[in-house]
Amino acid sequence: MADFMKILQQVKDMQGRFETVQKELESKSVTGTAGGGMVTVEADGKGTVKRVKLDASVVNPADVEMLEDLITVAVGEAQRKAQALQQEQMSQVAGGLQLPFKLPF
Repeated sequence: MADFMKILQQVKDMQGRFETVQKELESKSVTGTAGGGMVTVEADGKGTVKRVKLDASVVNPADVEMLEDLITVAVGEAQRKAQALQQEQMSQVAGGLQLPFKLPF
């Protein structure tokens, strides 16, 4: 029974650490680029896009489709980086928990 109580306490502690990590992720920044840096997307650690920067040379009214593709690629890269950051942060939090089974992250 003491082991069960110890696990419950660890879970409670881990929940507090998860909340802290979530707040920290909001303050972190990741960047995705496309077109050799002509399109840059900045997102927070949770993947929310905060800023899009376009080089003037990539804005061509005759080729809007290319600009759309570049933005899509840059956003995707920023979101992948944010997801990797989230996984890294969360695995550090869960790594200290001594459970008789493996967590799915």
